[in-house]
Amino acid sequence: MICRSCGTEIADKALICYKCGAATTDPVVPPPSSTRPRSRVGLIVTFAALVLLAVVAAVLARSSPSGAPPVVTWIVAAVAIVIVALRAYARRR
Repeated sequence: MICRSCGTEIADKALICYKCGAATTDPVVPPPSSTRPRSRVGLIVTFAALVLLAVVAAVLARSSPSGAPPVVTWIVAAVAIVIVALRAYARRR
């Protein structure tokens, strides 16, 4: 068999050319695309959720005379951390 890339004579059952490394057959499964289309929708939703959490925290802080109860502050902070963590996880995939 002759290599399609460099023209070197190679064995009939060879999977790749020993000289240039080119594959002798077309891949059965196409390789995954190297770039994934990025969507700005997820970033906008994340930003909107964080802004909404900040507004809720500010409203709760002003509604009570002594400020926001510590439990509410911890809940808002925990939800914000979860949103950021989920966003980071989604970016890795």
